[in-house]
Amino acid sequence: MTFVKKISGINLGDVQAVYGGPEGDLWELVMGQQIHIGGFASSTDLAERAGIGAGVSGIDLCCCTGAGMRFLVRFRNVSRMHGVDATEAVVERGRRRCKAEGLDGQIGFTLGDACRTGLPAAAADFVWGEDAWCYVVDKTQLIAEAVRLLKPEGIVAFTDWIEGPAGLTEDESERFLKFMKFPNILDLNDYSTLLAERGCKILSAEDTGRFAPYMDLYLDMLNMQLTYDALRIIGFDLPLMQSLGGEMRFMRDLAHAGKIAQGRFIARKK
Repeated sequence: MTFVKKISGINLGDVQAVYGGPEGDLWELVMGQQIHIGGFASSTDLAERAGIGAGVSGIDLCCCTGAGMRFLVRFRNVSRMHGVDATEAVVERGRRRCKAEGLDGQIGFTLGDACRTGLPAAAADFVWGEDAWCYVVDKTQLIAEAVRLLKPEGIVAFTDWIEGPAGLTEDESERFLKFMKFPNILDLNDYSTLLAERGCKILSAEDTGRFAPYMDLYLDMLNMQLTYDALRIIGFDLPLMQSLGGEMRFMRDLAHAGKIAQGRFIARKK
């Protein structure tokens, strides 16, 4: 698939720099350990709709520090999770957090490429992702890997930042992708097509409706309560703070205009 909305010069190293440095800490300040739109409510919604419950095992692709896996083990009684992420700093942080919470016996990590994990084929009951696949360059290969990892009749369940129905202009797309370090952005139909091409039955592909109100929330938190904390993370660089705030307001406006959204996807491997 050729992605219409993409930007050159963005690669894995850029993403690793974000999540291995202060920008990643800043995102966690406003979004919590579950660095995805909607946090606990979004995870619960995705798991319930996908029928993920007690006794199953799963793989989280682009797992960051593993907050999604800890949620699934604690609150959905998933028996075992294994996460894959390419940023060493977040994988090591995730291992420490799992150990501190007494979950390291049920949760494991692989530092590596989510598109080529090296994990056994057809072994997982489900593959999971939350607002992270937008960072992957080769989404065709990512979906192929997700399906390869699944048992027959297994479920792929994920949310991601997508292009909304109103569509992005070229200028809007370039600014948004450059700020977020996304190499490209898909829409609901793009992901559905990739899943169908890999032999999956689409059970759900929809806009969660969360993006715009949550961007309002994050900006309010930064402006009304967490300003000092955010400045501390970025070395008290006020001009940088103002610049980051401007880009977040830009994203908020895109979301309210229906140009970007959070998509939720659930599909079954045939």
